[in-house]
Amino acid sequence: MEIHQSISRSGLITNVLPRHEQGGIFAAEGYARVSGSPGVCISSSGPGATNFMSGLADALSDSIPLVVITGQVPRCVMGTGAFQETPVVGITKLVTKRNYLIPG
Repeated sequence: MEIHQSISRSGLITNVLPRHEQGGIFAAEGYARVSGSPGVCISSSGPGATNFMSGLADALSDSIPLVVITGQVPRCVMGTGAFQETPVVGITKLVTKRNYLIPG
């Protein structure tokens, strides 16, 4: 929530709030197609991140540049079945050129 609130308060970034994560990634893809700049979208961990899968696959097949940011549970609880824990890096490897787990 803190990152979303910071983005919303920023005068530098236009924040578009979709009704669903899948709509958000397709909107980012549409922006990238029209503008020629990478589309950017963000979601929560778990189900929010998995809702990006169709958009990621579509963007990869059409070579559309996207920057997609998702949440993740802390590393210390990974593998324990923590609330909304999903192995996002693993499941997105097949539909992205690159993905990263930022230490934290």
